[in-house]
Amino acid sequence: MLEAFTAGLTLITISELGDKTFFIAVILAMRYSRLLVFGAVLTALALMTVISVLFGQVVSLLPAMYIKYAEIVLFLGFGIKLIYDGLQMQNKSIFQGKGYANNSEVKEAAEMVNSAMDQPLHQPVDQPVDQSLDQSLQKSQINQKKLGEFWQTPLVKIFIQGFSLTFLAEWGDRTQIATVALAAAKNPWGVTLGSVCGHALCTVIAVFGGRLIAGKISEKTITILGGVLFLIFAGVAIRDIT
Repeated sequence: MLEAFTAGLTLITISELGDKTFFIAVILAMRYSRLLVFGAVLTALALMTVISVLFGQVVSLLPAMYIKYAEIVLFLGFGIKLIYDGLQMQNKSIFQGKGYANNSEVKEAAEMVNSAMDQPLHQPVDQPVDQSLDQSLQKSQINQKKLGEFWQTPLVKIFIQGFSLTFLAEWGDRTQIATVALAAAKNPWGVTLGSVCGHALCTVIAVFGGRLIAGKISEKTITILGGVLFLIFAGVAIRDIT
C-alpha cells in the first residue's frame, strides 16, 4: 500500500503542476474566495480520483500481463511526449508580466473560466402561485422557489462552477488515464489516498500562491520533469515483469 500511495502522490503532484486544472484553480482564486475555490476544486478532483480508481479496478479484471504491457506503453508514451514537448519550449515562466505566457494550458483554462462566468447555471424558479391550487401544491411551489433561489446564491454558483470546470477539464486528461493504470496495477486504496493527497497539495499551491509560484516555475522544466517521472514509472513496470 505504501508503494501505491507514494506512486499516486508523486504522479499527481508532478503532473498537476502546470496542468489545466491547476490554472483553473489559480484564476478562480484570483476572483473569488480562496477557501470556497479550494473546496470546489478539491471535491471535483477527489471525485475524479475515485472514478478513475474504480475504472482501474474494472481494468484489473483483465489478465495481469496485458495490464502491465498497457501500463508500460502508456507511461512510455506520456513520458516521451512530455520530454519532447519540453525540449521544444523556451525556458520561460508559466506566467509572464501581467498576462499569460504562450501556454495553451493557461489560455484554455482562462477561456473555460471566462465562458462559465458569462452563463448562469440555473434559471431561477419564479412562477406565481395559483390560488386555486390546494395547500400542498402551493407549499411545493414555494419550496421550488426557495430551491431555485438557493442555487442562484453567489456562493453556491461559484462552488458549482469551480467544481464543474475542474471535473470537465480533468476528464480524459493524461493524469486520469495514468491514475487508472496505477489503480489497475497497484493497491487501489493506496493509489486513491496518495492521489487525493497530491491533488490537495497542488490545489493548496494553486489557490493560495498559484500566480506567485507559477511566475517562478519554468514551463520547460516542469514538463520535462513530468516526462522523466512517467519514464521512471514505465521502468518500474518493466522491472516488475522481468
